[in-house]
Amino acid sequence: MAAIVIGELTKLFPGGVRAVDALDLTIADGEFFALLGPSGCGKTTLLRTIAGLESPTSGTIRIGDRDVTSLSPGTRDVAMVFQDYALFPHMTVEDNIAYPLKIRRQPRPARTAHARDVGAQLGLQGLMARRPAELSGGQQQRVALARAVACHPSVFLFDEPLSNLDARLRLEARTFLKRLQRELGVTTVFVTHDQAEALALADRIAVMDAGRIRQVGTPREVFGRPANTFVANFIGSTPMNLLPGVVTGTGVRLGDQELPHQAALDPGTEVVVGIRPEYLTVSDSGPLTGEVSIIEHLGTALLVAVDVGGLLIGATVAEDSTLEPGDTVRLAPMPGRVLIYRDGELVS
Repeated sequence: MAAIVIGELTKLFPGGVRAVDALDLTIADGEFFALLGPSGCGKTTLLRTIAGLESPTSGTIRIGDRDVTSLSPGTRDVAMVFQDYALFPHMTVEDNIAYPLKIRRQPRPARTAHARDVGAQLGLQGLMARRPAELSGGQQQRVALARAVACHPSVFLFDEPLSNLDARLRLEARTFLKRLQRELGVTTVFVTHDQAEALALADRIAVMDAGRIRQVGTPREVFGRPANTFVANFIGSTPMNLLPGVVTGTGVRLGDQELPHQAALDPGTEVVVGIRPEYLTVSDSGPLTGEVSIIEHLGTALLVAVDVGGLLIGATVAEDSTLEPGDTVRLAPMPGRVLIYRDGELVS
């Protein structure tokens, strides 16, 4: 196992594209760490640079007590699982798993025995003689994981390994992957654009945008107190309400109504109020009054869009709610769940 320390890392591509921009990051020994962000934000480039598949323009990468910035991929003691699994189609499952050991020139009997042992741990017994084309997507994913596990690396690097699975398999694979990482205790970096995956799996998350990290924190911290409006807008299965407002002496004016809140800012300051739909309740005495505009069914809940003085505010209610479009309702935020942003950054 090993920590990863990245210092002032920059990666430029031809044409001046800055995929990674002077990035500093420390990933703890044994941590399950997620790199999260939209397509093109630099997360896969960062992962490939850690792996040695891309050379940094400047900066350093340390894995454990070694500076690996200029080392080849094979000498970094990392194992990478790709989005498409990258299995050898002409090899059996057993040979795919044993391949890293073959590269290390281990004797065939030893690597075969080890491949079978790792395969059994991942539920692949009975499939060892098959080729990738004869496997399901979930089985191929487990083979790719088994190949990574077989070489006992210091670091696992996962590049969206679950994205090719259907929804049900993805949920099962998440549970399996988390349990496997806990049992092995190997430092793991997991790239995904799926915030639900990152929140479910990671010990900590780095949210990236345009080659920079916008926030690092635990899933609870990133979801509950996004550091800026980019993270607030990106994280959450239902988008956070980000409402333009103006600070008053007693709260924040939203449209033609006022939300009581101690913003600790001068009256007249323009702000953005952040409230997650999950933290808004329909109440008989809520401070905001509006008309139900749209109702969306989410399965276990309803997402209700309420027109409050021209602002559409989303709130979640129980699935058995009898609300209908046109109903007048009052909204009340849960205590401590109102966030205030100024110039895009969290202030309270």
